[in-house]
Amino acid sequence: MPDRINDEGPPMTLDPSTFSTMTPQEFSRTVAAMSDRQVEEIMGGERRRTILDAIFRRFPSAVRADRTAGVHKTVDFRVTGGPGGSSDTYRVTIDDGAARTERDPSGEPDASLMLGPVELAKVLTGRGNPTLMVVRGKIKVRGDLGLAKSFSSYFAVPKG
Repeated sequence: MPDRINDEGPPMTLDPSTFSTMTPQEFSRTVAAMSDRQVEEIMGGERRRTILDAIFRRFPSAVRADRTAGVHKTVDFRVTGGPGGSSDTYRVTIDDGAARTERDPSGEPDASLMLGPVELAKVLTGRGNPTLMVVRGKIKVRGDLGLAKSFSSYFAVPKG
């Protein structure tokens, strides 16, 4: 049964079992229609890891080879707000026009971003300005600040 959150407006459904058939635009529209509270509640629940796995699996298909040719960098995303205050870490590796992802990476990345599920949703759907979120302390960055700033330009951000 999909997670349903009744908050502001009609219930929104974010069902990981449909991610494989959802286009990036459909995913973006679904997430963009959710309130911040709905995102927090869903991402704080039992389906969090499944949702995050599905999100990060899409990075390789969204990489912009024209912008990442010759780039060899790693960026870790530490997503906070999990059950009991837990966090999950995913690494995106950009390697000369291609990308791959892994969960619970080891070793030091070139850049590391720590952000909550709401900020992740806003960055992924193009609803938020990552630079402004860093300035306001919503996203914390360690390592290569230039890489963190340019990272979103390496991927096609679906618009809903």
